[in-house]
Amino acid sequence: MTTSLFPRRTIMALGLAVAMGGTMLSGTALPAWAQQMTDVGTPRAETLVVDMLNARVGNPTNMNMYQQGVTINHGYHQLAGALLYDIDTAKGAQIPDLASAMPEALNADFTKFKVALREGLTWSDGQPFSADDVVFTDQMLRNTPALAYSAAYTAQIASVTKVDANTVEITTTKPTPRLAIVLGSVIYGNPFHIVPKHIWEKEDPATFTNFPPVTISAYKYKDHDPNGTWFLWEKREDWQNTDIGQIVGEPAAKYVLFRSYGTEERRVLAMAANDIDILTDISPESLDILRGQNPKVRAWFNDFPYANLDDPCERGIHFNTSKAPYDDAKTRWALALAINAEQASIATFSGMMRASPLAIPPTTVLMDTYHQPMAQWLGEFALEDGYKPFDPDYAVRLGERLRSEGVAGIPEDPEALRELLGVGWWKHDPEQATKLLTEAGFTNNGGQWLKPDGTPFTINILAPADFEVQSQRLAFAVANEWTQFGIPAQVQQMQAGAFFTAENTGDYEVGSYWGSSCAITPDLFVRMESWHKDYVRDNGTPASSNQGRYVDDELSALIDQLRAVPADDPKIVPLGTDILKELVEGLPVIEMFGTSKFVPVNETYWTNYPSADNYYEGPWWWWSNFKFIAAKLKPAAE
Repeated sequence: MTTSLFPRRTIMALGLAVAMGGTMLSGTALPAWAQQMTDVGTPRAETLVVDMLNARVGNPTNMNMYQQGVTINHGYHQLAGALLYDIDTAKGAQIPDLASAMPEALNADFTKFKVALREGLTWSDGQPFSADDVVFTDQMLRNTPALAYSAAYTAQIASVTKVDANTVEITTTKPTPRLAIVLGSVIYGNPFHIVPKHIWEKEDPATFTNFPPVTISAYKYKDHDPNGTWFLWEKREDWQNTDIGQIVGEPAAKYVLFRSYGTEERRVLAMAANDIDILTDISPESLDILRGQNPKVRAWFNDFPYANLDDPCERGIHFNTSKAPYDDAKTRWALALAINAEQASIATFSGMMRASPLAIPPTTVLMDTYHQPMAQWLGEFALEDGYKPFDPDYAVRLGERLRSEGVAGIPEDPEALRELLGVGWWKHDPEQATKLLTEAGFTNNGGQWLKPDGTPFTINILAPADFEVQSQRLAFAVANEWTQFGIPAQVQQMQAGAFFTAENTGDYEVGSYWGSSCAITPDLFVRMESWHKDYVRDNGTPASSNQGRYVDDELSALIDQLRAVPADDPKIVPLGTDILKELVEGLPVIEMFGTSKFVPVNETYWTNYPSADNYYEGPWWWWSNFKFIAAKLKPAAE
């Protein structure tokens, strides 16, 4: 039996221990011969089974990545598609993918580039990939304003022209020294998906379902469940003609099955029974039980803290700042100070999270570059009335609490605690929150807050349903804090398509989102750029960036400065620091915690997964670069 991560009373509260204590799970991994076929008819030893990030897909026969409400996280994004540039997370650097080299600037102001394309690639129907596909995709986006990405794309890219079959020239609307970031992946993926001209030129891209899809990478569509619970991908016979074939080599898995088993309890049961090889996201309590039931299951670390704490996105509560009363920074600050972050951390992930008051995740690199150097500024920062909201001792108190509850491995040194649990967060100060709400025109009637118009102040928090468990739980934790403060809050759980469509169209007031709060290198351009006011759209109109509809002239001016300098310019960190300060002052998002990724793998059928001691990639199974990981996995039988 493995050592427990958390007190047994915490685990029992989840209700999984009883469910998994029967004779169905013996605690010993089943041998491969005992499960020769999957329930979709493929040899188990030839099939990599991956948990679906966004759970069941409501529209399984639509894989048009440019349409609102369409998810492609069930394999197309990770295995079948490819971008011009992708990310090597171990090195923290982009690599050419469909492109054969990084873009070459053709002028001094970074507005014209040559992009060489990889030769010898073919689409899954045998047609060659070429510059014609890139030019067609550019024209399709330019001429189809109904596509949500069209406006953002044309705001940055002025033209794409064909030089020869394997080369295009790209002109930008403004200096763009980071063209590879604009059109390639650094975190998760990129909205610029090159489509096959010979297929899409016959269709209306605004209504085309792209099903079954013609693919460009090493796997092609094989089959799916009409109810959207699984999708099967098969290795192409001509895998040599793909990006993976050229960059990595032949993948070992003949099939990759993306599958949703539903609730967390069912997903954990499935992995314990060797029906899943890779889980995307579970709670620490579930990991504790799972490791006790199946010795072939491992996490990123073999010991505390088990989870990978360097996920490049952080979790918090996001506002649609175009809607009252969330258009007032005083209201947003009052809501922040009404939260007991220590209690929210315990309620979300039993305290195993790193707090962050900044609009970037508290990864090791970014803590060293921003969080720790800015700790003094955070301590001196004051609101308009002179109140200083920062609490530098958050980690010290939480560490003491975790040790008192029997959690092993918690350091006692205050600085070590801040390194593990965060440099600090905002004070829990209901009195100051009351003062701010009163100044904003709210009134309190017997413990119930009323809005300036006299109507009850209630909050509906949108949250993921059966996926992204940390954001899901955080929504409930924060709702409880606000309710105790006198603002009744409820959580509305939503499936992925509806959840993200609400964010993009502005059909929300408060949500447990995370997309704009990501970074992976000291150059914060990738997601900070999305806060620019140019991306603001009216509610009801999809926005590809700045879904919070936040307008801050000083912030936009700083982003303009950051946009114009190369990623290795010494101005990068000072500009990034100023941008983070501006976001603290306006607080369009209540940033709370870095993402603790308890994303276990099962080594019964497959080995050579990335891990802390085999760090060739991060454990981002839902990113576009998963194809590079999948190609390096090895059959356990070897």
